Amino acid sequence: MFDVLGKLSWFFKHYWKRYTFAITALIIASAIGLIPPKLLGYTIDHIRFETLTTKILITVIIIYGSIIIIHYIISFLWDYTLFGGSIILEKWMRSRLMQHFLKMTPTFFGKYKTGDLMARSTNDLKAIALTAGFGILTLVDATTFMFMIIAMMGFTISWKLTFAALIPLPIMAIIMNKYGAAIHHRFTKAQDAFGEMNNEVLESIRGVRVIRAFVQERQDAKRFSDMTEDVYEKNMAVARVDALFEPTMKILVGASYTIGLGFGALLVFRNAITLGDLVTFNVYLGMLIWPMFAVGELINVLQRGNASLDRVNKILRYQADVQSPKYPVHVNDLHDIQFQHVTFSYPFTTENQIDINRLSIQKGDTIGIVGKTGAGKTTLFKMLLREYPNIKGKLTFSTTDIEQLELDQLRHWIGYVPQDQVMFSKTIRENIQFGKDGATDEEIYRVMELAHFLDDIKQLPKGLDTKVGESGVTLSGGQKQRVALARAFIKNPEVLILDDSMSAVDGKTEANIIAHLREERKNKTTLIAAHRLSAVTHADHIIVLEDGKISEEGTHQELMELGGWYKEQYEQQQLET
Repeated sequence: MFDVLGKLSWFFKHYWKRYTFAITALIIASAIGLIPPKLLGYTIDHIRFETLTTKILITVIIIYGSIIIIHYIISFLWDYTLFGGSIILEKWMRSRLMQHFLKMTPTFFGKYKTGDLMARSTNDLKAIALTAGFGILTLVDATTFMFMIIAMMGFTISWKLTFAALIPLPIMAIIMNKYGAAIHHRFTKAQDAFGEMNNEVLESIRGVRVIRAFVQERQDAKRFSDMTEDVYEKNMAVARVDALFEPTMKILVGASYTIGLGFGALLVFRNAITLGDLVTFNVYLGMLIWPMFAVGELINVLQRGNASLDRVNKILRYQADVQSPKYPVHVNDLHDIQFQHVTFSYPFTTENQIDINRLSIQKGDTIGIVGKTGAGKTTLFKMLLREYPNIKGKLTFSTTDIEQLELDQLRHWIGYVPQDQVMFSKTIRENIQFGKDGATDEEIYRVMELAHFLDDIKQLPKGLDTKVGESGVTLSGGQKQRVALARAFIKNPEVLILDDSMSAVDGKTEANIIAHLREERKNKTTLIAAHRLSAVTHADHIIVLEDGKISEEGTHQELMELGGWYKEQYEQQQLET
């Protein structure tokens, strides 16, 4: 149960001053809270023996008032310090998770669904933060405060009465331990189910157009209803165990009260304790209710926190398939990219998706990459971005092996426009500035002209300040592609990769973009993959991929003279045009 505190020891060690102060202040506040019951018993005994004077009464009232003020100030300090720590932990864990996500490769995101990652980044982090705040509070109250009350009851009133009233405690410890184990198991299942439901919601929202197009609204609603029912059942299973804590505690506390009142009255009759002592004892017994409840809450919170921390740590322990080398080689200038006997296969597959014997790309070259669907064009680009491991052979950038380069430097050289454009739920200006932080409107309009987007921006209601919506839902396919192109152009990278990124624009727009591209990137390297061969006819060198291998290569004219797949495909597309 207390494993979770050990797993969070790194945080408590870093903020030991904060937690030392908070726990010390909490103990002092608890100790001060034990004084008023003694004052009450003291006053009752003076009343009973008719020895209460005005001076004694005023003194008691002044002490009582002072205690209230001091207790309030100290309680504020420990509350602010302790729960402030839990907020810091949540912030730290969320930052660690986000940094971890940004380092992960596609293999990781193929293994873990978005909804599940969101559940771990929200609900699980809340449970962990609760452990570092409320969990520490209940730990102190269930141990130190409880023993302080018991000590006051035993040393200042009667040990016999104290032990008798605490007989239900061992029973409570056994029952709470069983409840805690059940909570841990059921809460883990409930969180897993919540992650699956999150993922279903995300997929439904993203695919709402397809759902409507195929009239699948009822079926999707039914699937979601089944998932929510599953989440409901699993959370109800947690709630059923959770609901047992309070009544169990009330029964045991009631038993303690019964013993305390019955046996205490007997001791008063025997003059073993005074009436004031009995009243004080019952007040202490009432104060003991919270520490007893705190035992149950402690088990509940720690088990939930432990389950959530295990789920989050499982993500944080996942090592990225691709990492920067320990001692990277720094390259000042990118003058060429060379492939020599390079093969590549995706993880968990045995066949090679890429098998290139030789390919040379010089600085300033424009390389066209064409081939049938599934020929390996996108895979080739993912190799250059080093998104996957298992690259065999010699793939070099300026004679330096790709695995010796720092990932940040490699990806800084490259501007990438993928097949599926990613639009952020921000304005068009912010989406383009993603390529160059702080880019001016003048620079943005210039790259929009290169991407042939100026006419479109004039028609949008707020121009550059138009929000594109979730995943660019307010833009057409062609508009999204051109915003993505503008974002890549403004970065002005050493290597620009266009992965079939003009498929949604018409031929005339494509021709204009290509013309701008040729003019702007005279001394920069550009790689263009396309199904429409008109996008690569201007390239310095064109390669035709078939099953990951180069089946044809040369300039447009050379490939036309060769009379292979390229010529056949080009002529067919010209006829269709």
